[in-house]
Amino acid sequence: MRYSPDHKAEVRQRIVQDAALRVRGEGLNGAAVAAVMRDTGLTHGGFYKHFASKDDLLVESVREAFRDFAEKLVHAAEQSRSGEPWKAIVQFYLNVKHCDDPSHGCPITALGPELARVEAGMRGQFFADIVNYKNTMVPFMPGRRAVDKESAFFAIFSTMIGAMQLARALPHRAAQEKVLTNARDFLLRSF
Repeated sequence: MRYSPDHKAEVRQRIVQDAALRVRGEGLNGAAVAAVMRDTGLTHGGFYKHFASKDDLLVESVREAFRDFAEKLVHAAEQSRSGEPWKAIVQFYLNVKHCDDPSHGCPITALGPELARVEAGMRGQFFADIVNYKNTMVPFMPGRRAVDKESAFFAIFSTMIGAMQLARALPHRAAQEKVLTNARDFLLRSF
């Protein structure tokens, strides 16, 4: 059977998207080659037609996770009617839906400690993804000057990431909601 010229790229993208969900939901080890290939309807042996190594897949899947979640945050910001798009980002990020669904959420929240432990070469590639994430979010942050917006990004996102990680670690919905609500209210009052 002949495939279209775009077939290989489409298959590779399906593999990367599945792995992006898996790494956020299960951690870096969750993107096991056999499981990812099975999910996309392919054999384990076909993996090396698309990637040189599992590390290559991990790097691409984390990049895809950042792209995917940044796209959601940009959409929330652009839909904001308040004239303060950063507030829409905070409200989108700090909610129980995001808390309940790490597979579709922020990759830093899901993977932060793991990303800090990978070998230096991969960490450098992840750093580039974090910089791109920041650069995508900074225009929506409060402040007049670029330096103020960047400072706001670091304060807002550090607070949101920490609050989400803490909320996910808690066993009861009421405690999760309390953490998320308090962080959200604090941020919305602070800028």
